[in-house]
Amino acid sequence: MRVLLLTFVSLFAVTASAQTYPNKPIRIIVPYAAGGTSDILARQIGPKLTEVWGQPIVVENKPGANGNVGADFVAKSAPDGYTLLLTDLGGLVISASVYPKLPFNPSKDFTPVVMVSYSPHVLAVHPDVQVKNVKELVAMAKAYPGKLNFAISGIGGAPQLAGIEFAQRMGVDWTYIPYKGGADAVTGVIGGQAHVLFNGMLATWPHVTSGKLKAIAISSAKRVASAPDTPTVAEQGLPGFETGSFQGIVGPAGIPKDIVARLNAGKGKDR
Repeated sequence: MRVLLLTFVSLFAVTASAQTYPNKPIRIIVPYAAGGTSDILARQIGPKLTEVWGQPIVVENKPGANGNVGADFVAKSAPDGYTLLLTDLGGLVISASVYPKLPFNPSKDFTPVVMVSYSPHVLAVHPDVQVKNVKELVAMAKAYPGKLNFAISGIGGAPQLAGIEFAQRMGVDWTYIPYKGGADAVTGVIGGQAHVLFNGMLATWPHVTSGKLKAIAISSAKRVASAPDTPTVAEQGLPGFETGSFQGIVGPAGIPKDIVARLNAGKGKDR
């Protein structure tokens, strides 16, 4: 993930000598509550870009409707490269199916800028939930159908779809509790309002290491280096199970191609 972040910053660095762009603060809109994966990434990237560009990078949280409020704001912003959206790209795509009357068109109203990172989901539970692995979690869910509360970052988001796929394949039933973002969903489980969740590893793992959550599995195809002792979901009875948060930056449709090209192809400003 660090390599992806450094690559992202280097792509933007090629515009540092530009005389016309950027010449004012740039806003990165995060369409979720503070503390989630998108928010963490935006606040890591912002200071680095400020160093490169000499312009303030302002991170603004505009949560609501599983990211659609912030996405709509960016879609309707001026396509000048000064308002960008850092979001879970999977959620942006999924919204078109979950929300049939979106005020924007995910496939037409945005200019792709760059991929930032992939963060697998962590399947985690409150420490008081007496399970240590997927097998025990499934057994508990079957013993108490509909009684386990599953915290989700929003209706139709990637974490909920991960929970649905898991539940369908394992034959379990739990109750989905929607929150305003991944950070709020994590807080809900830590506080005991919910019992279990899938959520991006970047935002969730610190709470595992602090003991506030208990990790059951990782949703990547293979174990991750930062958590080598935590088995994948696939290892524990669900072959091929792989989910996660694909974070990327987009802007409004119509951002000049030369700006996008400089950002992605390393082409400096013409002198």
